Amino acid sequence: MELVLRYCPALLLLLSLSSGIALVQPEEEGKETWDYVTVRSNASMFWWLYYANNPCKNFTELPLIMWLQGGPGGSSTGFGNFAEIGPLDEDLKPRKTTWLQSSSLLFVDNPVGTGFSFANESDAYAKNLDMVTSDMLVLLQNFFNSRPEFKTIPFYIFSESYGGKMAAGISLELYKAIQKGSINCNFAGVALGDSWISPVDSVLSWGPYLYSMSLLDDRSLTDLTEIGEKILEAMDKGLYEWATQLWEDAETLVEQDTDGVNFYNILNKTPQEFTMKMSQEFTQHHLVRLFHRHVSHLHQDKLSALMNGPIRKKLKIIPDFVTWGEQSSLVFKNMQKDFMKPVINIVDELLEAGINVIIYNGQLDLIVDTMGQEAWLRKLKWPELTTFNQMKRKPLYVNPQSYDTSAFYKSHKNLSFFWILKAGHMVPSDQGEMALKMMRIVTGQEKS
Repeated sequence: MELVLRYCPALLLLLSLSSGIALVQPEEEGKETWDYVTVRSNASMFWWLYYANNPCKNFTELPLIMWLQGGPGGSSTGFGNFAEIGPLDEDLKPRKTTWLQSSSLLFVDNPVGTGFSFANESDAYAKNLDMVTSDMLVLLQNFFNSRPEFKTIPFYIFSESYGGKMAAGISLELYKAIQKGSINCNFAGVALGDSWISPVDSVLSWGPYLYSMSLLDDRSLTDLTEIGEKILEAMDKGLYEWATQLWEDAETLVEQDTDGVNFYNILNKTPQEFTMKMSQEFTQHHLVRLFHRHVSHLHQDKLSALMNGPIRKKLKIIPDFVTWGEQSSLVFKNMQKDFMKPVINIVDELLEAGINVIIYNGQLDLIVDTMGQEAWLRKLKWPELTTFNQMKRKPLYVNPQSYDTSAFYKSHKNLSFFWILKAGHMVPSDQGEMALKMMRIVTGQEKS
């Protein structure tokens, strides 16, 4: 299915005429397309592509970025598209900081069952990172074969939250597939945004972070530290389901002792209606509570109404039995055994293979706070890590006229880190201009 939309201002051309200067405004057409890929006999994944729309460059001169949402169960075609980096916001108004002005964008609803993707059978949902990766490689092989114009264009994977964990695994297997010749594309790097790379390092850093921000006192810090130690013990024993339940216990303690701090931006509070709902469901399974806390907010009523209403009508290919976001709780539930497993070793393999790895994190994020990211970064075995750690950071500003520091940044060889200030978990939503600038730096369109 393919559609042509005029969602970007046309390039203005100044023509000198004998009668004076005239403004001519030819119509620059932006193209988008979408489709399903059957990744297994009982499972299909939905993708949505926007061709880059830049008044001065053809899409072939700009990179292709695939965006992966978190959860697992969060929809890229919904949240990432309409709430973060796509051409339109949730009111279908043009977004000033859309990444489309500097890249083509590929949104994929993964794992199977997320967003408009669907599973035909109850046992078709992905159970671990290996299945997620295998499904995505089927999709990417299909995509690049059906869209050969993108085979030579630099291809980046950008991600957020649990999407970062998936992106790491997908990137490594994509690299191997390219080496074998089974997929033909110009893979240029992976960006891990507020990513669930090492869950235990994140949880162990919550206490010190909240304490330093006056959101916990000595007693609460001690209680949270004790739960963190139990999680570490469970992880060491390979009891990942138990570790997930303990993680939920840690979150409950944080909500209670901080008077409802928001896990995605510590300057905010969790909405009262959500707190009440969680209290009512406290006797239910911990996975139910975790799902509501970390996935349901990506399917807010307004976005669900948009996706299941006007967008569904526009797309025309969504099966009647599929409702956007309906299977997301099953996606989350089926990944529970894999949820707390770290993938630091995969990041090490990516660096060793010479793949560009970019880490970026919001200053105000709690669920994947920057302290936790820095903790797992120090565990890497990459030979160049010592040199990277010794380097000084550089301040970044959204524009040359600005005096406000928007981020800090450093890079060595194929590893880069962006500390994004005044941003929570959803960096592009909180700091759209800085996120766009970061993307341009990563893709070589702008100097740091």
